[in-house]
Amino acid sequence: MAKNQYYPTPEKPKLETENELKTRWRWIFNFDWKLGLFLILIICIPRFFLVLQANALGSYGYIGLIMVISALLPFIFLTKTGQKSIGITKPKKYSALLLALLSGLGFSILLHYLGQFLYGSTFENWYAYIGQSYNIPAAISAHDKAVLFSITALTGMLFSPIGEELFFRGIVYSSFAKSVGGRGASTIESVAFAATHIAHFGLIFTGGKWTFLLMPTLIWVIGMFLASIMFLYFKNRSGSILGAVICHAAFNFGMIFCIFYMI
Repeated sequence: MAKNQYYPTPEKPKLETENELKTRWRWIFNFDWKLGLFLILIICIPRFFLVLQANALGSYGYIGLIMVISALLPFIFLTKTGQKSIGITKPKKYSALLLALLSGLGFSILLHYLGQFLYGSTFENWYAYIGQSYNIPAAISAHDKAVLFSITALTGMLFSPIGEELFFRGIVYSSFAKSVGGRGASTIESVAFAATHIAHFGLIFTGGKWTFLLMPTLIWVIGMFLASIMFLYFKNRSGSILGAVICHAAFNFGMIFCIFYMI
């Protein structure tokens, strides 16, 4: 196996690299780390505070909007050539998609059992806290619960996997990879991805006040960092962003299933 097989660094002639960025942006940006940093700042910081606000108020409409914007950014900034270079193309290895699905599902279930073992069903358990946002009634019939689960799972398998993969493993990763190489870019975007998810769990809102859970947050952040590495691995292994999307969608499905039926 080549040393950087799954952390490829784009090596393109200067003219082709410039052509990956739409003309209207070239007077401000190159397709490099500065663009990647700019995108992290304009998406991740607002998203962080919007998620915190949503957790406090119970209104999550703006989170869907952030995901839509994240998904559109590669099409706003990049030409067809640039979109292809970040993985918006047909998979080269379809067998990798099945492995991506199984891996994403397996990792989400592993995180469930880890949370249950360490913290039970308390709010120190990441899935238990995230589950409160689903507003599952205490007294709910099996049929109604299955309907609510289906709607929640379908939403969770579409919005964040598409939006986050096109953003983090797509345009952000590729921007940094052109400047610091594949491994460096993987580390940077995975740190950004994991830190952003502290808003989902870590800084929690319970009893009308905010609490920061140091050790559970550390475990959750490490989990999200590893998940990010896994999503990128399947993007590169399949030769398409679809590998990352499927792995992420399977992870979300597993998480939501655990929240509905195993906590």
